[in-house]
Amino acid sequence: MALKFRKRPGGGIDAVIEHQRLTSLINSMADAVVAVDKQAKIVLYNGAALNIFDVNTIKAGNDLSELFQPINQDNQPVNVTDLVKSASTPYTSRDLKLQYADGSVINLYLSIAPVRLGYGEKGQSGYVLLLRDITHEKSLEEERDEFISVVSHELRTPITIAEGNISNAQLIVQKGGDQAAVTKALKEAHNQVLFLADMINDLSTLSRAERGKLLVEVEAINVPDLIDELTDNYIPEAKQKGLQISTHIEPELPPLYSSKLYVCEILQNFITNAIKYTHEGRIQIEVRADPRGVRFVVRDTGIGISKSDQERVFDKFFRSEDYRTRQANGTGLGLYVTDKLARLLHAEIDLESELNKGSAFKIFVPNLK
Repeated sequence: MALKFRKRPGGGIDAVIEHQRLTSLINSMADAVVAVDKQAKIVLYNGAALNIFDVNTIKAGNDLSELFQPINQDNQPVNVTDLVKSASTPYTSRDLKLQYADGSVINLYLSIAPVRLGYGEKGQSGYVLLLRDITHEKSLEEERDEFISVVSHELRTPITIAEGNISNAQLIVQKGGDQAAVTKALKEAHNQVLFLADMINDLSTLSRAERGKLLVEVEAINVPDLIDELTDNYIPEAKQKGLQISTHIEPELPPLYSSKLYVCEILQNFITNAIKYTHEGRIQIEVRADPRGVRFVVRDTGIGISKSDQERVFDKFFRSEDYRTRQANGTGLGLYVTDKLARLLHAEIDLESELNKGSAFKIFVPNLK
């Protein structure tokens, strides 16, 4: 880690002390710093550079390209030596990546600045590279962009449908048309408004969950009463699709000590999905006691979920590419929020599913008292 200094005329600050101060300053930085000469050979580096390159030591005098070779957004290698030598003015990039020997990849912030590596006009010229792992930042940016894209798309569709149906209803009324046609148009518009309300509720819950603002208020839950209430709420919707909803509740079920609000929301999401993706057959809600709490299962005879999709079904904004899934409205937030709530309750979710044969969403909710 040799960086040579020349003494100023007349003595000035001692070069050794100045070198020690500079070295201490650079080593205190959280970002990786690497200084190279005009030929892109390593002159100086700090401790953070060892971390970001995942090496034990860096040899001064080695070519920079021997230390690392970034890749671009197309996963093509970038000649870092050429990149450095072409930096006649300060250069920055947030679009490069660094791949490690084990195959893992990080997003890289890279700044290159031409500098003079010594005192006076005759000082050695070179470049200083500053590097930072911005994988987390990039992930947040991608989530934000995806969030804006998905929400704007999902908002546009129901608003367009609702506006169109209301306009049709107005036109029919003006022309003294059929009352049944007006009722049908307004009902469809109302359904779209309800969908928007559900989306806003999901977004609100998601926002509070990710900011850690959700509180668990434990109370004694009468599980049979809760299931009866849920079933009564969803029977009309199921009947409209020709589906049957049945329950199987273990007798003499003891109270469950947990958050009634969150247990109810989790089960609602499971039942809503079961109805949405089941076109014929039935939905069954099963409940049985466990020494530590209560186990719930929501089974359906719906379209099922492929093996690959099962691994991502609880991811934020995830929606299957299956055309049958795309036919139904959805934001891809319901099960993500469900997973967040389950974690708050220290609950365990399990999924069993087979394409064209149905799904079973299972959750064990422990007593929190």
